Amino acid sequence: MPNVREAGRPARRCATLVAALLLALVPFGAGAPGTAAARAAPAADAAWTASAVPAPTGALPVGVRTAHLRDTSRRDPWNPDRYRELALSLWYPALPSRAPRASYVTARESALILRFHRVEGVPADLLARFRVHARTAPPPLPAPARGLPLVLLSPGFALPRSSLTGLAEELASRGYAVAAVDHAYEAPAISHPDGRVTGCLACRRHPEGARVAATRAADLRFVRERLLRSPGAVGLPRLDPSRVAVVGHSMGGAAAFEALRTDAGFAAAANLDGTVHTGGRSPVDRPFLLLGAGEHGRPGADPTWQRAWRDLSGPRRWLSVRGAGHLSFTDYARLLERTGTAGEEVTLGAADAGRVTRELVVAFLDERLRRYGPRLDTAARQDPEVVTHGR
Repeated sequence: MPNVREAGRPARRCATLVAALLLALVPFGAGAPGTAAARAAPAADAAWTASAVPAPTGALPVGVRTAHLRDTSRRDPWNPDRYRELALSLWYPALPSRAPRASYVTARESALILRFHRVEGVPADLLARFRVHARTAPPPLPAPARGLPLVLLSPGFALPRSSLTGLAEELASRGYAVAAVDHAYEAPAISHPDGRVTGCLACRRHPEGARVAATRAADLRFVRERLLRSPGAVGLPRLDPSRVAVVGHSMGGAAAFEALRTDAGFAAAANLDGTVHTGGRSPVDRPFLLLGAGEHGRPGADPTWQRAWRDLSGPRRWLSVRGAGHLSFTDYARLLERTGTAGEEVTLGAADAGRVTRELVVAFLDERLRRYGPRLDTAARQDPEVVTHGR
């Protein structure tokens, strides 16, 4: 499986875990992918069409649009013949609408993701069957004069931006504008307006983690600048340039740290269980949240978190979630649970994992972008699964 390297040792296990996830999609009793049993497996039953993401708990209807940005100031590091291109999903508080429900991924994207991970014996459009709650492109709810806070989401390496849909819908239902970024050539299937669907060229190159994180940090800076300059051009309401945060999972968490470290335009950032790949050691004086599971859930287990913690000179929190796994912070936790492949170390149910993730991220952002008070510490104390390691 493709992976990302850090000097001297294998880095993120995200791509390997995605493979385990997608293998888990084979229906019970179907056998291993590639076997006769798997090839003869029946179509996924109706249970697979149930909602893959929980309903958002905020009071506001949610809309979603897609956008594609091209940064002509940079050649793509994984495909130097092209400028850097970024596909976005944009969630926002919307006016009530009867617009159709959005899609999780397209049927073509689903087929390419499954093929990339060599999954057989399931319908090619399986991932496209998962239901979400946002409506497709309804008019946005008018923003206050100050504008809405903006949250950028960066997924794990070899994971699509759709893997953070549940978190995105939750944030939008609570009054945030949200932009999830597919970083070019770092996911198995990224659709473009001209009909191209690009794959994971970076996966074949096994790049250094620090290079990927730096490339993504530049992506996030470009997205922030473009969205703030002309939000209406992509269908977003007015945005507040002083309240922009980054939340990332796995490699996206490393990118969030790097973006905050190198760019004063970001007000806060959060890393969801990602090894911290960075090319520098300059102190970070703005709010940062480390939220981890497994090896990232306790001090001393991952030296990159220890180093990052020492570099945080501003408000900081280090929390872990008992019984969570690496994918517990994404939409895929439920799929692993339903197939019994989450792993013995994952004892926290997917519903609770999703709830805790959303509550903690929302509390952190509410506290740091909206000045609502000490919400993160309160939320952490109220959840028995959450352990505070550092303040």
